[in-house]
Amino acid sequence: MKNKDKTKEQLLNELAELHQQITELKSLETDLKDAAKTALLNEKSKSEKILAAIGEGISIQATNFRILYQNQKHKDLVGDHVGEYCYKAYRQREDVCEDCPLDISFKGGKIYKTERSLTTDKGTAYIAVTASPLRNAEGEIIAGIEVVRDITKRKEAEEALQAAMTKAEEEKSKSEAILAAIGDAISIQDTDFKILYQNQIQKNITGDHIGEHCYMAYHQKDHVCEDCPIAMTFKDGKIHTMEKSAIPGAGMVYVEITTSPLRDATEEIIAGIEVIRDVTERKKAEQVLKESEEKYRMLIENIQDGVFIIQDAKIKFINEAFANMVGYTGEEVIGMDVQKLIAPEDLDMVIDRYRRRLAGEDVPREYEFKALHKDGVTRVFVNMLVGLVNYQGRIASMGTVKDITEHKKMEAELLKAQKLESLGILAGGIAHNFNNILTAITGNISLAKMYAKPGLEVFDILTEVEKASHRAKNLTQQLLTFSKGGMPVRKITAITRLIKDSASFALSGSNVRYEISAPDNIWPVEVDEGQISLVINNLIINALQAMPEGGVIMVSTENITVGTGNSLSLKDGKYVRVSIKDQGHGIAEEHRSKIFDPYFTTKQEGSGLGLATAYSIIKRHDGNIAVESKLGAGTIFHLYLPAAEEKITIMKDIGGISPAGKGRGKILVMDDDEIVRVVVGRMLAQCGYEADFAEDGDKAVDIYKKGMESGQPFDAVIIDLIIPAGMGGKEAIKKLLEIDHDIKAIVSSGYSDDPVVANFKEYGFRGALAKPYEIAELRQMLHRVITGE
Repeated sequence: MKNKDKTKEQLLNELAELHQQITELKSLETDLKDAAKTALLNEKSKSEKILAAIGEGISIQATNFRILYQNQKHKDLVGDHVGEYCYKAYRQREDVCEDCPLDISFKGGKIYKTERSLTTDKGTAYIAVTASPLRNAEGEIIAGIEVVRDITKRKEAEEALQAAMTKAEEEKSKSEAILAAIGDAISIQDTDFKILYQNQIQKNITGDHIGEHCYMAYHQKDHVCEDCPIAMTFKDGKIHTMEKSAIPGAGMVYVEITTSPLRDATEEIIAGIEVIRDVTERKKAEQVLKESEEKYRMLIENIQDGVFIIQDAKIKFINEAFANMVGYTGEEVIGMDVQKLIAPEDLDMVIDRYRRRLAGEDVPREYEFKALHKDGVTRVFVNMLVGLVNYQGRIASMGTVKDITEHKKMEAELLKAQKLESLGILAGGIAHNFNNILTAITGNISLAKMYAKPGLEVFDILTEVEKASHRAKNLTQQLLTFSKGGMPVRKITAITRLIKDSASFALSGSNVRYEISAPDNIWPVEVDEGQISLVINNLIINALQAMPEGGVIMVSTENITVGTGNSLSLKDGKYVRVSIKDQGHGIAEEHRSKIFDPYFTTKQEGSGLGLATAYSIIKRHDGNIAVESKLGAGTIFHLYLPAAEEKITIMKDIGGISPAGKGRGKILVMDDDEIVRVVVGRMLAQCGYEADFAEDGDKAVDIYKKGMESGQPFDAVIIDLIIPAGMGGKEAIKKLLEIDHDIKAIVSSGYSDDPVVANFKEYGFRGALAKPYEIAELRQMLHRVITGE
């Protein structure tokens, strides 16, 4: 139906219905708009919440760099700048920054990241910027999103970490330098026995095996070694040390392995440190020491090197060994002026070298000097090896010292022995010839006195001459004791009796007395009584002369046992120590090392042989003599004599022959010196014997043989030991024993470099006569040998 055919009413109804529809459509449009608006607001709120929750600053900028949006984090970081241009807001510029991240992102169409610093009202901040393009549906860039992250704390942490790493690297370099300088091979292994670290020395020995398991790298095993020291350390947490040996191409090598635990802050073991030290030389030295004399072994085993650092002439560091050498504790010495540790006599030399070394001059790095003990008197001989080091940022002297005091004493002993040996060769020859002369003098005097009556002037004159000859005899005896002759004729003796007899005789008529402290259980000694009496006599006289105003000499004896390697240069065993102490003025230090030298004396009178003789006698008895002295406090001499293994045998007194008694028989005298033959012949005649003579061994053997063949054998033979131009006594007795194995022979000598006189029985003699001798000695010796009493 067409509209014109419709009625007006129908048209009105349709119009009303259309209006109703339009109204409903408008209402629906309004509702849709409200719903869309609400949805948009909800989405916007949700987006803003998401952007706010991200925790990073986010902004959106138009392509002309106008800020369209900032979340709250961004505003907190740089301020609220929505609607402003970023370059104006952030950099106070009139155009885009050259390094603008968004500009770079716009131009490249890609995400761009960078870091930069930002100045805010709170100071400098560091930010990480991520710029990315925002595109429409057609892909056109319509804006840019800039995400800003505050990395200030991270930057500060990185800088702190970098500083820590730099410091750690420095510490690592320092540690590695120290480890390299130690001179030992060092490695670190974790608890799985994987090698984490090796210093260069360790690599030189075993090769570079970092990252490998030690048992595989070193021993080609697939499991931990049974005796692994680092395994023991992991097990008990303690330090372990062991020694191992190996035989490489160059020979046997010994190493000392020390392992110790490495713990973390919670004390849990996280690794182990292994230190390998080559001790081959030490092992070789130990082997040599075992084969050497005990006195040297003790010296070497106890050597301890001292270590020191000196700066500005002050002691900055000293180890315990050095402190002990000079009698201090380590704390006492730190900061002390080094001059206090140097003996005055060496001070100028040591300080001069110290200063010249600091000045760069070429001075010896190793030399000897005397250190001064804390007591201010004792000198410690040391060998020093020193060089320059950087200590706490400044130059300093660092070195080691070795105590060579005992070594110096041994050198002095050797030099002293060499002096005595040289003098002994000369003295022995003189004494031999002189004793032949004295034999004639003393023999003739003893004969002459038999023809002179006591009370007559001639008897007194002969007596004085006899005294003088006795003094000459004592002098030659002293010469013999440190010559190659003078070997001790030993027998087991009670030393206390010997001391009392010698001291009483030496102090007779003086204003000095002695007191003796001697326990009843003092061990016997096996000595030559005459020689030891001479030693005690010389020491008592020495003490007497040190006390011109009188006083008391204290003598004591005690049993001691000396161990191996003692500083007295004695074999280990039992000894009797005799100490003689005076109250005199003492011995000056500069003289103390010379008092046993031959002919050294500080007295106006005297030969200087007393202490040299004592020294030689004690040495020949396998003992020692030492001295302690301090000016103003007197002197103590200590004698060390080996104790006898056997007890003293008490002999019955068989009596002697009266000087008026006469012997009977034939005596053969063999001596190359005519004056000796003459005087001995006269003395034999006076004793009632017939005498025959030979000037050498060949003639003596011939005469003795003829006497036996004729049926008129000799009752005894007196044989001179040394015949320079012919057969001597040692050879002659062998031939005579072949003729008559029961021969009664007496050896006689004024000097011998052989132990024949001391051990005459071993050579076939029945007795020994030391020249010079008098008629009474000759008579008694012949009686004992001939009769066997």
